[in-house]
Amino acid sequence: MTDFLNAVVLLLNFLVIPGLAYGCQLALGALGVTLIYGILRFSNFAHGETMAFGTMFTIIATWFLQSNGISLGPIPTALLALPIGILAAVLLILGTDKLVYKFYRKQKSTPVIYLIASLGVMFFYNGLIRFIIGPDDRIFTDGSRFIITAREFKEMTGLDQGMAFKMTQGITIVVTIICVAALFWFLNKTRTGKSMRAYSDNEDLALLSGINPDRVVMIAWILTATLATIAGTLYGLDKSFKPFTYLQILLPIFAAAIVGGIGNPIGAILGGFVIAMSEVSVTFAYKRVIAYMVPESWAPESLVQLLSTDYKFAVSFTILVIVLLVKPTGLMKGQSI
Repeated sequence: MTDFLNAVVLLLNFLVIPGLAYGCQLALGALGVTLIYGILRFSNFAHGETMAFGTMFTIIATWFLQSNGISLGPIPTALLALPIGILAAVLLILGTDKLVYKFYRKQKSTPVIYLIASLGVMFFYNGLIRFIIGPDDRIFTDGSRFIITAREFKEMTGLDQGMAFKMTQGITIVVTIICVAALFWFLNKTRTGKSMRAYSDNEDLALLSGINPDRVVMIAWILTATLATIAGTLYGLDKSFKPFTYLQILLPIFAAAIVGGIGNPIGAILGGFVIAMSEVSVTFAYKRVIAYMVPESWAPESLVQLLSTDYKFAVSFTILVIVLLVKPTGLMKGQSI
């Protein structure tokens, strides 16, 4: 029985908890992608760089607060600086919409034109971020590192394996629950949220009903910038901040949105966890887990790892291709790609 519990703790420590935290980060990112697709019907390839931009200003604000001796004690100071990052991302994205995307809306351009424009915006954002903060890794986590350490867990349970629950993982899960609950309350209970849903379902009918399309688009961009900054900051706290990383994470975010059903917020959340758990499960080394579950003479000598962690993004791409081939509308029947 003890060996079984040790195997379970190993899985929780290195697979389930990291997968949940990563899934929360992908879910928030995918929600931003699916909101813009639902309103403007195009795939925003600049979303990853929007995450990086908002996170960058959160980091700068964090440094300012830390230099003045302001903190939240055991909780990362970045949470106190988060509104600054959100404001910066909102201003950037609204300015971009006014200067770039609004022109194409007036021209009633096709989604492909929007997509190409978003690629140009992505490269501009990337250069701007590197110019301001540089290309290097930035670690901005402070406060308590762990909610519970492996040693404390071992002392409490008497098991050989310890389970460490990081503060950043706990904050990621809690903040994601709050954000998702607030978003769904906004979309389902407020007049503005209902207007956005109506506009997404049938643009022509919504316009005949007196809904202001410019206001709907503005609110969609504000929500997207907010979710992107929160997702980027949580990801940076849990790992580290590096501008190029947010360009790489764009693939699993889009995979999450499409797998769940792009244009469907519930699908974006589901897709985020499907992609995250798939990546973590396929790249996890099961050697020690199997060693606890089988006789000692049967214990494997290799890592028993399906793929190296270097290929984790290949998992996202594979799942994305399979879903596009088998069920293009996604698991939750979003818009067909």
